[in-house]
Parts: sequence; C-alpha cells; structure tokens
Amino acid sequence: MAQTVPLLFLEQAKANPDIVAQYVKDGSGEFQPISYAELAEGVKRFAAGLLELGLERGDRVGLISDNRREWMVSDLAILGLGAADVPRGCDATEGEIAYILGFSECRLALLENEKQLRKIIARKAEMPLLRTAVLFDPPADGAKREAEAAGVAIRSFAEVDGLGVKRAGRNPGEYEAEAAKGRRDDRATLIFTSGTTGEPKGVSLSHGNFLHQIEQIPRLLMIKPRDIWLSVLPVWHSFERILQYVPMASASSIAYSKPVGSVMLADMQAVRPQWLASVPRIWESVKDGVYRSIKSQGGAKAALFGFFVGVGESFAFFRNHLLGRMPDFDHRSRALEVAASLLPFLLLAPLYELGNLLVFKKIKAKLGGRFVAGISGGGALPPAVDRFFDALGILVLEGYGLTETAPVIGVRLQRRPVVGTIGPVLQGTELAVVDDKGQVLPHGRKGRILVRGPQVMQGYYRRPELTAKVLSPDGWLDTGDLGALTRRGELRITGRAKDTIVLRGGENVEPAPIEQKLCESEYIKQAVVLGQDQKYLAALVVPDQDAVTAWAKENNVPIVDYEDLLRQPEVEELIDYEVNELVSAKNGFKSFERIFRFAMLGRAFEVDRELSAKQEIKRFAINELYKREIARLFAG
Repeated sequence: MAQTVPLLFLEQAKANPDIVAQYVKDGSGEFQPISYAELAEGVKRFAAGLLELGLERGDRVGLISDNRREWMVSDLAILGLGAADVPRGCDATEGEIAYILGFSECRLALLENEKQLRKIIARKAEMPLLRTAVLFDPPADGAKREAEAAGVAIRSFAEVDGLGVKRAGRNPGEYEAEAAKGRRDDRATLIFTSGTTGEPKGVSLSHGNFLHQIEQIPRLLMIKPRDIWLSVLPVWHSFERILQYVPMASASSIAYSKPVGSVMLADMQAVRPQWLASVPRIWESVKDGVYRSIKSQGGAKAALFGFFVGVGESFAFFRNHLLGRMPDFDHRSRALEVAASLLPFLLLAPLYELGNLLVFKKIKAKLGGRFVAGISGGGALPPAVDRFFDALGILVLEGYGLTETAPVIGVRLQRRPVVGTIGPVLQGTELAVVDDKGQVLPHGRKGRILVRGPQVMQGYYRRPELTAKVLSPDGWLDTGDLGALTRRGELRITGRAKDTIVLRGGENVEPAPIEQKLCESEYIKQAVVLGQDQKYLAALVVPDQDAVTAWAKENNVPIVDYEDLLRQPEVEELIDYEVNELVSAKNGFKSFERIFRFAMLGRAFEVDRELSAKQEIKRFAINELYKREIARLFAG
C-alpha cells in the first residue's frame, strides 16, 4: 500500500487511466466524465500552480467549498505537496472561518466563490497570516479590489491552473517527486469540529488515519472497478471525505449531486449508481417521499403498498433470524432460531416475491436499477427507516465513527448485515466497552465505548490539554458514546455519554452555548436543548415565574394560577419570540441550531433531580423525567 493518499491516487491513475474518476455536471446539467488520467493531469497542473504561489511543505491551506470537482483536485494537489488542508463548507459563518483559518495559521485559502471571500474580508484582522485566496468561481472586480485593499491577493482557479501549465513545462515530474517525499504519519488535514459560540477543536488526521480505512473497507464492501458512488454529503465532513478516497482506491467513480430529494433521485436515474453514502435524514426523506407519493394516489394502490410493506417487514424479520442476522447478546440457540423462523419464511416467500414484482421493483428502479447498497452514518439510523428498506430489499448498511477516528470505526458487513448494529469494527481496530471505573464489560452489557487503532487522530491541533481529556497515553480514545457488544463482536450504539447532539442530517450541535443564550432572556430561567438522532432541535424551557407573571399583568393577560398562565397563547408567543430572537442567524447560529419546538415547564430544575451538586444539567435524568414531554416535541 502507498504511503500517502496522493501516492495511492497516482498508482490508480497509472493502472486505470481510462476509467472514469468523476462525473461532473456541465452548464446544461448533463453529467460529463473525467477519467483518472485527466484528473491526474489536472492535479499535477494545479499543484504546480500552488508551488508558483509559494506553497511549502507543512503549510496549512484553507479549503472553503462544497462538493465539486475542484475540491478533489485541490485536496490531492495540497496533500501531494506535503501540506495539509483545512476544509469547511460554504455554510460556515464569518466567525467560524476567521477562527479556523486564523488558528491554523493559513497563508493561503481556496474558496468556492465571492460569498466566501466576503466573509474573509469582513474578518481579515483575525487572519493576519492570510495573504492569498484562490477562488473556484472568479469574483467581481469590486470584490477583488476590496480583498486586495484588505491585504489578500486574489487568483482564480483557472489562473493558478495556467501558472501550473507553465511551471510543469519547465519542471516535468515535480508533483510526483514531491509526493514521493510523503510519509504515512504526515498530517493530511485539520478538520474543525462544529462549534457555536465556543471555540471549535481542530482534529489533526494523518495520511495513515485515512489509509487504514482505505485498506480495510473493501474487506467489508464488495466494491468493483467502475462502480459509481453518488456524492451528496458535505465533502469537508470526515464521512464524505473518506468516501472520496475509497472509490479512488477501488478504481470506481464519484458523481457529484445534492442532498435534495428531487435532484438526487433525478441524478440516480441519470448515472445509475451502485453506491450512495448518506446521513439518516436523507434515508428518512426517501422513505417519507415514497409514502407521500403512494398516499397521493390513494385507493387500491395505497392499500396494496401498505399490505406488501407489512409482508416485507415480516419476511425480512424471519429471514434475518434464519440467516443469523439478528444481534445475539444472550446465548440464543441457533437451532431453535432456525426452527422457529423456517416455516414462516417459506410461507411468506411467495407473497414477498409478488410484492417485489408489483411494488418494490418499481421503487428500486427509481434508484437507477443498479443499486448495490447505501451506507448510513453521521447519526443513528431510525429503526423504522432501517426496517422499511430491509422490507423493500434495499440494502442499507449502518456505520459508526467520529471525526476523531477519520471517521470509520465499524460498518455492517455487506455479506451478513446484522440489523440493529453497526457491525464489527475494522480489522486492526480495538474496541472496548467499559464501566464508570474503566473495567471492561462482557458482551450484552452497556457501557462507554473506547477505541484504539490506526485511524485514531493525532490529537487536537495546538490543544494538548483537550487531547489529553479524550486520548490516553497508550492510544485509547474515549468516544463519549455508549454501546454494547454482541457475542460475535458487532456493536450496538445505545446512547451518548457526552453532551454533543448529532442530528439525523449528521450535524453536530453543542447544546450548552444555545442553552446559555436562551437564558439571557429575562423571561427564561433554565433551558435544555434536545434533538439526538432527530430531524431538528427542540427545548424544554423553564420560564422565570416572576418575570412572566409581571409581564402578564402589564399586558392584561388573565391569571388564574401559574400553570394556567403558561397555557395562555400570549405567554407562548412571548417565549416563542424570545427563543427565535436569541437563537438566530444574527447571533451566529446556523439554521440547524435553531429551536424548532419547545415546551414550557412550570417548576424549576432542582439539585439531585435535574441538576448535579455543581448545578450542571443531568441530561440523562431529564430524558427520563420528561420523556412524555420530549416525545410530544418530536411527534409528527
């Protein structure tokens, strides 16, 4: 195996020059192929252009862009020259970009468009070392002049490519020579974890972190040369990042799409992919879209669909028992399991085949007709969504990982997917489930998940104190997650020990800054943000009784008692206004960090109940004490 990601790419380009590496939409929206040979030439040219701009080995380079062909060209060029990229998506705020590029001491940044450039201009003082920006889409002359006045020289991607053509003519083989100097433990990237008002942490990942997964994932997934992967997730996320490299290592292709149902399904019809990796929210939206479509037809079609989905779920249940695809935590008898499931399986098989012919086959055709499997990551796949695709005979393999593990720890085996688990960990990776005292627990017992292996990060960039909190001297990473192992070593995730909320779209949300902002309102005394594995954030809000009562009197809102007051629409409107005003874009919050629903509680949180002795929120206790209120917040 090559020592670095770019060296692996060069090997593939030499061995498979004519295979398509990328499918990219042209101006008319049609996919156009780019071969491995063409991609390699583009990478070499752009790398030469970056050398002309003064890029040096060991530099950090900002890469602020969403998915597009230039991202991979830039990534491979930067890494091949021994530098590391610092990626972020176009949804990043001015403050985030300023912090990330300033803290990582970037002298050069690659930007998707003028909008990202203007974010840099607005906060240039916080990025004192930044001197040059390269834009994929050329900016208007006015923005270019503003940037240069702020001390940032502007180049377009095409200009740098042109510089590279001239330099490559003078120095043939320069990129290959620079790439050959790379080593497996060289830093490849700094990926900053999401933050709101707190400082994000820069996860330092090496080439070796990625290569471990590139080597091991083909043992779990049967990927073939020329297979097509539809790319829809933000490429700066570690999940999509590895899914740029795995196809490359397998001589397969990437087609760039969008995580929008109508666009994604149209693109699946156009390129007919074998693979799609996505977050739970997208799989859920596909399921919901199918149900909406069937419901709109009504009558016999809707009834027939509902019947056959029920048949499919029952058939899949007994098939999974028969084939040993159910998680085993407690020494189940395989002989009894087979005996109990065989007859129902055989009886349901003809009905299932009929359902496949009349219903399921048409749905599968919408995925392009060649679909092999989907991979779900970035949050827990809802069981109902898992069952739905299993019923239809569409294979969705759930995986698990963290940015700090680059990111894959484990994924369900394609050959024997065990439902309700994320499968076994990658070969060469160690995993332990431990109790509060650090003692390893036997299978079936829930505890904190620790992991050690070649994919574990180098540490948090320039934050040794934070690194020491999660990474032990002997290499064990505390994931902050809770889980249990089956007898065969598959892992089931059961919850989170840390506070970070992961939404179904894969977005990481730190609740504490949002809660602190909510409590700035004179009418809100306490707040807890919720949303793990949900579509959106919600909150439990404890109003300040004195302030709300005083406001009600001033505004002639009738008061019978305090509980009744909280049910008045005027009070709900007051709190709704406060929530939306405080947790808003103008205060630096992203759209997915907004509070979609809230419930008001009439009693303040107490120590030893909802609060610890240090007055810290006991989230696990709140989830239990208010489970009915929480369930209503996420119903429908």
